[in-house]
Amino acid sequence: MEDRGEGEEPAAGLHFVGMKEDLIKAKRSFRTLEGRDILVLYHQEMFYALDFHCYHAGGPLQNGDIEEFDGKLCIVCPKHKYKISLAEGESIYRATNPYDPVPTTRWYSKGIKQRVHTVTETDGDVYVTLSHMSRFIESDYFQGEKGKAERERMEAEDSSKKSNTTS
Repeated sequence: MEDRGEGEEPAAGLHFVGMKEDLIKAKRSFRTLEGRDILVLYHQEMFYALDFHCYHAGGPLQNGDIEEFDGKLCIVCPKHKYKISLAEGESIYRATNPYDPVPTTRWYSKGIKQRVHTVTETDGDVYVTLSHMSRFIESDYFQGEKGKAERERMEAEDSSKKSNTTS
């Protein structure tokens, strides 16, 4: 990426998300870019950006643990424990194939389910370029109006359940 001069705008599609040192300190940051909710992560000296809401049920990924599974660095959705690779947005799970002569637990892929975005850093400035992959990816649902309404409904149900257990 080219250096930008004083007062120049970055290249089209780049969104400034923060200063490198601030994002490193924060480790996880929420941003809304072009109406899309994004989680920017810093882990093991790398920046990652992905849709903020889990593809499965719209739960926020911000507090998910980051662990390695099958050689892939993943965020684990705190709501239902879905494992999503940070690099590709691939969902993986561990299971046995009952048709194997000797059923052995191994890792399987559900394919790419979470939209990931490109992160670039120049002279201490960090930018995200939103993914423009043309096909629908499951996490796209929770970025649209229907998905936002469903998230709000689920959050209201969760709040109601919590208030009933504390009463």
